[in-house]
Amino acid sequence: MPDLSRTEDPTPQSRCRFALAHADITPPADIYHRMWGAAKHEQATGVHRPLRATVTVFAPLEGPGRQVLVALDHCILGALEHRNLVSTVSAISGAAAGEILVVFSHTHGAGLMGLDRAVLPGGDRIPPYLEQLGETVGALAKNAIDSLVPVAIVYGHGRYALGTHRDFWDGLQYICGHNPGVPVDDTVVVARVTTDDSTTAATVVNYACHPTTLAWDNTLISPDYIGAMRELVERETGAPCLFLQGASGEIGPREGFVGDPAVADRNGRELGYAALSTLTSLPKPGTNFVYAGPVVSGATLGAWQHIPLSPEALAAKALWRRERWEEPLPYRPGRPTVTGTEKDLTKLQAEESTARAAGDETSAAELRALAERKSRLLHRLRELPQGDAYPLQVVLWQIGDAVWIGVQGESYSLLQTELRRRFPDKVLIIASIAADWGASYLPPREIYDTGIYQESIAVVAAGSLEQLIASIASRLSA
Repeated sequence: MPDLSRTEDPTPQSRCRFALAHADITPPADIYHRMWGAAKHEQATGVHRPLRATVTVFAPLEGPGRQVLVALDHCILGALEHRNLVSTVSAISGAAAGEILVVFSHTHGAGLMGLDRAVLPGGDRIPPYLEQLGETVGALAKNAIDSLVPVAIVYGHGRYALGTHRDFWDGLQYICGHNPGVPVDDTVVVARVTTDDSTTAATVVNYACHPTTLAWDNTLISPDYIGAMRELVERETGAPCLFLQGASGEIGPREGFVGDPAVADRNGRELGYAALSTLTSLPKPGTNFVYAGPVVSGATLGAWQHIPLSPEALAAKALWRRERWEEPLPYRPGRPTVTGTEKDLTKLQAEESTARAAGDETSAAELRALAERKSRLLHRLRELPQGDAYPLQVVLWQIGDAVWIGVQGESYSLLQTELRRRFPDKVLIIASIAADWGASYLPPREIYDTGIYQESIAVVAAGSLEQLIASIASRLSA
């Protein structure tokens, strides 16, 4: 039987010191842009919407400790590029490298910002751009660290059906695209941050869906759906909006893989309205929703009201802890070697040249895409840490009723759904695509060896996602 005698309906909230700073990080409009194997262009031809860097700093109300969260409108960074960025941000801001967590919106419209691409058309723009990016983010981090103020954070949950399952069997093979009828996690977690004078300092939107509205036909630099979502939320709230990409390994937009920026804007506005709906429902911080007693009317009615929290309850909302660790996930047996992949790449490039010389443009385009896959695989293999296990980076910081978790790699949504199932009394903000992309995908055990794209390029063994979930759960239970 359900509990029918509860007289409280608590509002999850946190109290801490907080600051947010953001800046435009849009690269030159003609920078190297090719993110998709099927793309026919190399360089961008313009800008759809500006890209943004957002630095948020969390710290306890009293005493030492802080978390510097750097959120970038980019898809991924390689290990070298990520190390360089963190080193620069640390040097400029004074924050230790271990205090800094870089996460990505994962937009596939921003281009592939790898130093290994510097020799390609527009690639000469990448090194100076990455250098400037580090300096910009470093200045933002210093500004935020110097601007910490006490805040209250109130959390809510909404729903939005942009994301759909994308492991689709077409009758012959698995493809990565809209898989109708299969349920996915549609949770939107929102947070409203307010200062002591009740000013909205920021809002946070945490949602899991690949920003792949725009694909190979798009030649514009774009934050994908995140740009229009952010614009709408900021216009309505009058405060900056931080977007955090959830665990979206198997989730993509229902309408995606297009070249029309208007579709990305439409997807973003839909998410923005869903977030605003939930934000509108959030109560004043520092209050609790409690049963006030019966009221005799045509029926005997139950009155509820928001009342101030007690000093003890307020103090509990400020409880702070932070952990950072590397989860050793075993490498997948039989993963490709650098030597073998180099040979495969050379063969594909030669076959592409032969097909193009013969005038077979269809085959040449497919071989070019396959060669791009091998080139990216080769880059990942060269950057993998030595040893028998991948040291997956995880950061967890808990403030009152909420736990913020940053996880490297592209986890399937099981990460967030299972943790939320196990800990229903906590608000969990899951930010994936953290640090560099070396961890690749983390699919659930049962889809290994099926040929699904995400498992086919996973570098860690079956069971790694389940190990990660168990590791985080053990810390949440402590």
